[in-house]
Parts: sequence; C-alpha cells; structure tokens
Amino acid sequence: MSQRSVALERMLERNPDDPRLRFGLAVEYLNAGELEKGAAALRAYLAVSEDEGNGWGRLGGVLAELGRADEAREAYRAGIRAAEKYGHPSLADELRAVLQGLG
Repeated sequence: MSQRSVALERMLERNPDDPRLRFGLAVEYLNAGELEKGAAALRAYLAVSEDEGNGWGRLGGVLAELGRADEAREAYRAGIRAAEKYGHPSLADELRAVLQGLG
C-alpha cells in the first residue's frame, strides 16, 4: 500500500462523502495493481457521484481484467449512458468500442 493511498484513506475517514477522494483512492489502488480494492473503491465512488462516464469506463476495464465480463459489460453500458447524458460523444464511442470487443 502506498503512502498516498494511506493518506487518502485517512482523509476519507474524515470526509466519507467526498467523491474526489473516493476516485483518487480508486486510481491509487489501480496504479498499485490492487485491482479488487480498486474495483471496490470505484463502486463506492460511483455510489456517491454523478459520474460522466470515466469512472464507469475504468470500472469496466478493471472488471474485464479480473475476468468478470458480465459485470464489465454492465459498467461499460452505464458509462455510455452517462457519457451521452453529459455530452461526451467521443467517450461514449470509446466505451462502445471496448464493449463490442468484450463480445
């Protein structure tokens, strides 16, 4: 566990509803190769944030890497919906391409 992830965990203890901290912690876990922790942190972030697609796409990628293709597909679909809702057509197209690659 990195010093940064420890620091983010401590900040989250004081501010559990801060979506930026949750997203930052998820990214830290993923960068450290802690995929299960990263997936759980992304889910926690998505539960408290109105994500515009990026978080869903990251979750889809982690789940696919963990071999959880059905869950990954659901995350990518949610990401596409969010990207379209917030006017990010290129992100929606990227997520569609990855989704198609999953079969």
